[in-house]
Amino acid sequence: METPLVPPVPARSAVLSLLLGADPPSLSGREIVGAMGLFGVSESTTRVALTRMVAGGDLTRSDAVYTLSERLRERQRAVEPPEQRPWNGDWEMAVVTAGSRTPSERVALRAEMRRQRMGELREGVWLRPANVQRAWSASVRQDVTFFSSQPTEDPGALAGELWDLPAWSDRARQYLDALAAVEDEPTRYRTMVAAVHHLQTDPLLPAELLPPQWPGAALAAVYADYRAWLRTLPEGFFTPTGR
Repeated sequence: METPLVPPVPARSAVLSLLLGADPPSLSGREIVGAMGLFGVSESTTRVALTRMVAGGDLTRSDAVYTLSERLRERQRAVEPPEQRPWNGDWEMAVVTAGSRTPSERVALRAEMRRQRMGELREGVWLRPANVQRAWSASVRQDVTFFSSQPTEDPGALAGELWDLPAWSDRARQYLDALAAVEDEPTRYRTMVAAVHHLQTDPLLPAELLPPQWPGAALAAVYADYRAWLRTLPEGFFTPTGR
């Protein structure tokens, strides 16, 4: 049953989530149909989604095997959180300095900043503690000027202004509770998909700036265990029998 915590998962998102959790990100059509059946998606709906995803460039198809396109392999790599490093008190500041931009370019830049776990202090000014390591794309660098800085006020208060930490923590705990209570695979899968979307918004703050008992690591561990389970299933596990 769908709830505000676990919204409906479209067939495309369900297939992508399955392949994003696989290593390598390839499965036969029969395996995908079988998996989607376990997760509560019908065969006809799955096959329509596969056809549209190949046509849209999300997947490639060869000998009835579907593989994530290179564009979505980049997304698979983006699922992994950036590596964290010891924090020395410095902050990253990114200021949008590009001139005229189209609405779609502005939306894309905002999405990339949030994906990189930056918080928006005001329009065009993004901040975060300098405790993560990742590379910025050339397209971002041509629109943004980067600075290293330190706030003169309480950094914990600044983090609380940039991110609603209590709300994030409460929702993460709801996902942990929901995943611990599920009794069927379709519900677990839908809950995991929603939980992963939430996990990708974890600001990954240094421990010094986090509220007590922050649940980010616990939720990440549950997702890692789920991906490990997917990867260790025997070949043909998802293949429907009798076909």
